[in-house]
Amino acid sequence: MSFRKVVRQSKFRHVFGQPVKNDQCYEDIRVSRVTWDSTFCAVNPKFLAVIVEASGGGAFLVLPLSKTGRIDKAYPTVCGHTGPVLDIDWCPHNDEVIASGSEDCTVMVWQIPENGLTSPLTEPVVVLEGHTKRVGIIAWHPTARNVLLSAGCDNVVLIWNVGTAEELYRLDSLHPDLIYNVSWNRNGSLFCSACKDKSVRIIDPRRGTLMAEREKAHEGARPMRAIFLADGKVFTTGFSRMSERQLALWDPRVRRFCLA
Repeated sequence: MSFRKVVRQSKFRHVFGQPVKNDQCYEDIRVSRVTWDSTFCAVNPKFLAVIVEASGGGAFLVLPLSKTGRIDKAYPTVCGHTGPVLDIDWCPHNDEVIASGSEDCTVMVWQIPENGLTSPLTEPVVVLEGHTKRVGIIAWHPTARNVLLSAGCDNVVLIWNVGTAEELYRLDSLHPDLIYNVSWNRNGSLFCSACKDKSVRIIDPRRGTLMAEREKAHEGARPMRAIFLADGKVFTTGFSRMSERQLALWDPRVRRFCLA
């Protein structure tokens, strides 16, 4: 009688990391417990931003990288959303500008003081309203200034001109189900997305067209991720039908998909 092995032995079970000292860590941060699959933090050369628990709305901390150690519970936050914050992203062209998406269906863009916050920040520079359901994905354009992508649970991707608060492009027919993540390519001409229907798509936002699609990139039902690499390939993470973790590399130019 044979038994199927349920627990797979890791090749790295004898590898151990060395933790840094407490004075080099950020302590006592009440990270958000919202049930959304996100990193809940973002970092740039000047600041660390972390989405935190907040009553009566949504908020996130913005800490200078030098401010390590125990964080005071009364430390000021960015707190203008009326619903929990789901995603944040620093502008690649200005280290003091950050965007946030929330359950209140809005995207807000914030100007952080040069030396960090000294009091709660409640007034955004721009409020972007166009989604009908919560906004869970925010991604700045890598090369074009003031261009921001947002994706919501309404399965709609919007490209914004932040300077004028206008929609540049609305892509509302390319995703039949919940969008898990979005990633721009290096020059911002295309973006790839991972969707709950298990497909990875490469999309040209200016034409609003689907350039390539990989169906059932990972057959597991759990969320997957897709990112563009510098050479134009797409790297994905997901799960098999048996809930085993999978990594895959896809070259959309030759339709080659290698599973690891």
